[in-house]
Amino acid sequence: MIRVIIRGINDLKLRTKLILSFIVVVFVPVMIVGLFLTNELRNQALQNALEQTAVNVDRVKKRTSEVINAAYDISYLLSNDSRLARLAATQYETVYDVVKAYKEYPDIREYINLYKEISNIRIYMNNPTLLDNWEFIQPDSEIMESSWYQSAMSSSGLIGWNYLRDERDGKEYLSLIRKIDFLEDRSSAVLVINVNSRMLDAILKQETFETMIVDEQNNIISSNRPGRVGRKLADLNLSKGIMDMQSGTYDAVVNEQSAKIRIETLVPLSSLNGIRILSVFSVANIVKDANEIIILASIVIFISLIVAIVLIYGFSALLTKRMLRLSKHISKVATGNFDVTLAIDGKDEIGQLSRQFNAMVWSINELLLEVKESNQQKTRLLSSQNEIKFKMLASQINPHFLFNALESIRMKAHIKGEKEIANVVRLLGRMMRKNLEAGSRAVTLKSEIEVVRCYLEIQKFRYEDRLNYELLIDPLTQQIQILPLIIQPLVENAVIHGLENSEYGGSVRVKAALINQWMHIEVSDDGEGMDEERLDFVLRTLEEQEGESEENNRIGLRNVHMRLQLSYGSEHGLAITSAPGCGTQVKFTIPIGGGLHV
Repeated sequence: MIRVIIRGINDLKLRTKLILSFIVVVFVPVMIVGLFLTNELRNQALQNALEQTAVNVDRVKKRTSEVINAAYDISYLLSNDSRLARLAATQYETVYDVVKAYKEYPDIREYINLYKEISNIRIYMNNPTLLDNWEFIQPDSEIMESSWYQSAMSSSGLIGWNYLRDERDGKEYLSLIRKIDFLEDRSSAVLVINVNSRMLDAILKQETFETMIVDEQNNIISSNRPGRVGRKLADLNLSKGIMDMQSGTYDAVVNEQSAKIRIETLVPLSSLNGIRILSVFSVANIVKDANEIIILASIVIFISLIVAIVLIYGFSALLTKRMLRLSKHISKVATGNFDVTLAIDGKDEIGQLSRQFNAMVWSINELLLEVKESNQQKTRLLSSQNEIKFKMLASQINPHFLFNALESIRMKAHIKGEKEIANVVRLLGRMMRKNLEAGSRAVTLKSEIEVVRCYLEIQKFRYEDRLNYELLIDPLTQQIQILPLIIQPLVENAVIHGLENSEYGGSVRVKAALINQWMHIEVSDDGEGMDEERLDFVLRTLEEQEGESEENNRIGLRNVHMRLQLSYGSEHGLAITSAPGCGTQVKFTIPIGGGLHV
């Protein structure tokens, strides 16, 4: 797929490539960055609006709480006023007595005059001897059957907040409703205190966003937008479900426009219910300024891109014109016309190509002359080459030449700083020299271990971290004479057959120990191992006397096994143990001080 894309790009004209590169390198990143910044700008504007709304609503909540707490304080005072209890419990005989009692109890009027947070106080009580004077009112059947009155009478003194109509002026107010118990005559009354609506309106008028105070029945008690007070939330075309939400921020649709609504619930002390403060702002109005900035930035970016495309088109025209001249002269040379000269001004790459083109044409002419002269010598060269080939086939590379060549390679790698390669070449040379020098005579265990170490280091260079090895050689065994090349084939077999097919590699361990005049040698690996059937096959192969195994990889093991038996006796052959997944162990013993059986 990638090759097809690269081939397609290579087939495009230079002008198309330049425009395409501009789109990929400039236009696409600018669009991505622009979309990202646009989204971040809008989100930042919304986040700031949400934070500001939360602060505003909290401020409104605190100020509203201060206003309605005045009504709560008055209700507390009146519910514990003994003079009010006596006034309510007395059965009056004449109107004069009633009027005199009212004059002797001016507290209600004083509260109204003293607290600007309230607009009216009235007490509904069942005492036929009292007169209605807008402060003390005899409740009729309609009032007594109303939900707010019945709720107050059954609330055991808890406060209720309702949006009620005041009989005196016919207006509706947020009202505190509370039952007052008179213990002397075991009677009760309902206290209603109107909260000053103008103070609530004054609090909301300072807010930027549309803010409302609603009661439990979703009546709009106060608002900083005209025409809202006295209506229901349902009249504002809010999203379904928003009207019943409590404290929090919610997405909504107001008048078919996306909006955010912040709701904060206010439940005063000792109250059955409370009120809610709603702040509504349109998302479109919040992001309006951000959208204007985005539009302006988009126009500037679009104009810049158009100008850039025009400039790139002009530059590409200059480049392609010069490249076409170069292409025409190359086509002439391709037809065999070597008498052309190209003249393109400039010191850029195209100008360099033109000068190199002229130099190439001159060189071709010189080469043609040389070819003509060389044709005359072709017969002599052919005969000389045949003779050289014959000598090369007849010659042999002697060991000294091979060692010298390896030493030269090692020194070359060392000089160039390739210490690892130089070390591997050195080990290979040492190993080959040891192998060539090996004969039938015995060598020390130390010399044999050097060959093993060289082999393992070379393999470790090949497998890197996939191969680890460990040489556990008892110092007392290093000078013991053994057959040459008796351990190295076992190590090679462990690396090739035990670890080479393992995905994660493994480790090889060579151990030599002196125990009771016997030297014990063990070569083990933690590779794939062999199952019982495979192990039986290998053991049978070791005992074959004639011919070779069908598998060439067993010749080394059989060779070592036979040499050990011929040299030290039949009981000194190889002992092999293995299990699948547990690796393979190859062991043999050599007597110390005993002669070879040869």
